[in-house]
Amino acid sequence: MYREEQLKALLEGRRILIAGYGREGKSAERLVQRLVPNVEYVIADGNEQIATEASKDYDLIIKSPGVPMRVMGGVECSSLTDLFLQVYGDMTIGVTGTKGKSTTASLIHHLLPGSILAGNIGIPLFDILDELREDSIVVAELSCHQLENIHRAPHTSVLLNLFQEHLDHYENYLGYKMAKLQIALRQHPGDHFFYCTDNAELADLVAQHSAAIASVVHPYSINGVSVDESTLLDACPLDGEHNRSNALVACRVASLVTRQPLKTYSLKLKTFQGLHHRMEKIGVYKGVTWYDDSISTIPAAAIAAVRALGRVDTLILGGFDRGIDYTPLVDFLKENPIANLVFVGQAGRRIYNLLSPFTSHLSPLIEDDYTKIVPWCAEHTPQGGVVLLSPAAASYDAFKNFEVRGDFYREQILKL
Repeated sequence: MYREEQLKALLEGRRILIAGYGREGKSAERLVQRLVPNVEYVIADGNEQIATEASKDYDLIIKSPGVPMRVMGGVECSSLTDLFLQVYGDMTIGVTGTKGKSTTASLIHHLLPGSILAGNIGIPLFDILDELREDSIVVAELSCHQLENIHRAPHTSVLLNLFQEHLDHYENYLGYKMAKLQIALRQHPGDHFFYCTDNAELADLVAQHSAAIASVVHPYSINGVSVDESTLLDACPLDGEHNRSNALVACRVASLVTRQPLKTYSLKLKTFQGLHHRMEKIGVYKGVTWYDDSISTIPAAAIAAVRALGRVDTLILGGFDRGIDYTPLVDFLKENPIANLVFVGQAGRRIYNLLSPFTSHLSPLIEDDYTKIVPWCAEHTPQGGVVLLSPAAASYDAFKNFEVRGDFYREQILKL
């Protein structure tokens, strides 16, 4: 294992608590058993048990991303991401942002043949250890939960955007934004930080903390591309300005890493295939074109999807309500009315209540059961029209995650 001794030094001689026993917790246990089989460790799962154990005396707490920091009672924690970056951060490209991080990380991975994709995209970082070599490049999608307690950020970091998200996990929106910004604040001199100035929240946050960022800063804007870059982005197979922005930074990162001109990536960019549940075209059924954008869990994502498609006749909104501000979405729908609207779950009902004074002429569907929603959409959408699932809400009221929601939606369409 490459740099095994450095990694072992972070673990040996410690009394370890593994807080959370999902995908990352199990990966942490495998790591401990492999590198330091004689070390004492305890596993705690569930917030109550974790809170009890965290109050005891441990030398190292490896917290899983899904465990809120408030459960830890103020105790200092590490994580798999933190340990990984302390040892392998110099060979890592880290990508984060409220939206677009999976697509952008996958784009960078696609543009850099031989790179290793891992992280929040579903592959625990320590599950790739046996693949690492001296010349390896790791492309890591990183969530706010993975970044909130790191001591070392990736050598090359990308922060795409910031919108209200995960307010159920943090005390306030600022706490969420600062967790994301660790990807820049924890970098070293000579590292590289890319961020999008088109996002006002992000631009303001970086400006406020610029003195604390030691790395080389690379601001980028989709509105400030060169003629050559514009030609390059015409090769992007994904719809929407947000995806052109993601492609722009992916190409710039690849160019920095390889020292190749941007135009090198035109053909490679053209062959990229979009990810599931991200403005994914399911097909034409009953004379209607169906799109799955189940990844949309915030208003900005739904707005971007509608803009990207241009024509949307039926829009499915709502799900689990985390208390985020839906005013931007309501304002957008007032200015860009959609003929057929479906409202799902508590979030959908809240959006409906905000929007209903302006849509009294419409007869929307308020329904939680997708076995009824999909047939209603098929009946009410005109021939040649477009149905878009872009909920602007999490899925946890009815589904395990957005992937399951999207898969169920697809299954119902195929039954038409």
